[in-house]
Amino acid sequence: MAQKRWLTEDKLALILGLFLFLLGMLNFAGVDALGWSVKTNVWTSLDKILSPASGTYKNMSGVVSLLLTYAFITLVLSVGLRFLGGDLPKFIKSFTVVFFISFGCWVLGSYAPIAATPDIVAKFHLKWSLGLTGEAGFIVALVAGIIVGNFMPGVAEELKEALRPEMYIKIAIVMLGAELGVKAVEAVSLASSVIFRGLCAIVEAYLIYWALVYFVARKYFKFSREWSAPLASGISICGVSAAIATGAAIRARPLVPIMVSSLVVVFTCIEMLILPFAAQMGLSGEPMVAGAWMGLAVKSDGGAIASGAIADALIRAKALADTGVHYQEGWVTMAATTVKIFIDVFIGIWSFILAVVWCTFIECKPGERMKFSAVLDRFPRFVLGYVVTFLIMLALCASGPALLGHGKATIAGTGIFRGIFFVLTFFTIGVVSNFKKLWAEGIGKLAAVYVVCLFGFIIWIGLFISWLFFHGVKPPVV
Repeated sequence: MAQKRWLTEDKLALILGLFLFLLGMLNFAGVDALGWSVKTNVWTSLDKILSPASGTYKNMSGVVSLLLTYAFITLVLSVGLRFLGGDLPKFIKSFTVVFFISFGCWVLGSYAPIAATPDIVAKFHLKWSLGLTGEAGFIVALVAGIIVGNFMPGVAEELKEALRPEMYIKIAIVMLGAELGVKAVEAVSLASSVIFRGLCAIVEAYLIYWALVYFVARKYFKFSREWSAPLASGISICGVSAAIATGAAIRARPLVPIMVSSLVVVFTCIEMLILPFAAQMGLSGEPMVAGAWMGLAVKSDGGAIASGAIADALIRAKALADTGVHYQEGWVTMAATTVKIFIDVFIGIWSFILAVVWCTFIECKPGERMKFSAVLDRFPRFVLGYVVTFLIMLALCASGPALLGHGKATIAGTGIFRGIFFVLTFFTIGVVSNFKKLWAEGIGKLAAVYVVCLFGFIIWIGLFISWLFFHGVKPPVV
């Protein structure tokens, strides 16, 4: 029971992400512990879809690799959820469905007429392709999830135990730190610039966004402080995590952050379907601006990082088609991730500030003091994993070419699992976005605040700040 009390989904994501990272790190000892995981290839022929991630396991069939990957992920998640008190039989049953639907969407998105970039179109004997790369599967998964969540409520309810998008994306982000650490070694000056600029850019999320949203909610929509503060944090800063942390800091009723979090999930879907394509059309010449914009404009952790991944694929494909410039994969995603991570890091600080303000000026009772430990409990632990894996790989791979080779082998394995957890995130975000149910619960007025603030100033201020700090910064070319 003690373990169930201290372990949260956030901490579990950190533990599982680090576990997969450590398995990948065995490459430094000459052991390819994750090379058997399934790789999804761009395809036109069914027999070319699946293969093991590493040549070490080249004699293994793609189907066997897929089944092993499914069994391994299910086992790892089941062990973790056992300590969270989850219903394991229900989870395994529902996760099986979620996994194979999500993976099927990823496979569909890798179909060559959809995914093949201009440099490999001829390889598949095609005259034209959308050029979206395999990340198109994320979009397919999101749409599939929305259909299930809104038109198949019975199915969505049956899958409830496995609908954990925030946990999936946090596991992926822990591993993403390792990948970006390796990439950073190959372009140290650019990585340093992105990190510094990202740190500067997030200041506006707190000093501009939050104050404006709080003012609009109080002044024009007449919300109480209890509703306005979590709403301002959820809309302006970091979605679900910020709304929950703020609600706890000001001791709002549980209903408040839950409603705000539901709203964030809905609008995340809308933003993910619109903003990456807007970035492709208007910012293909400024890819790092696009990435930072995704981090500042899309409010949930999963949505922001995933939008960065989509924008990364779309912009690289367009730049290659229009100008012949082949940008290195991952840097647009890094800009989005860096901005979002810095925002996450400051959630604890911002919650502490709000708790002090509420206790000191608004709701403090005689003799009552705010407990600092309560704020620490809300600090997003997965952020620590992202930083740790990034720094470890950065330090190791910067030590010499041989270690850099081991680092690339490491992220080849962890990258497979990161991609799988990404596609799981997209599908499950779609499923939990039941628009009709949320409207019936009275979310309309909250949605009005979101629409006014998001399209009135958040998107545009975020674009301006992204341009201010990232204009002229380019990813390395292949």
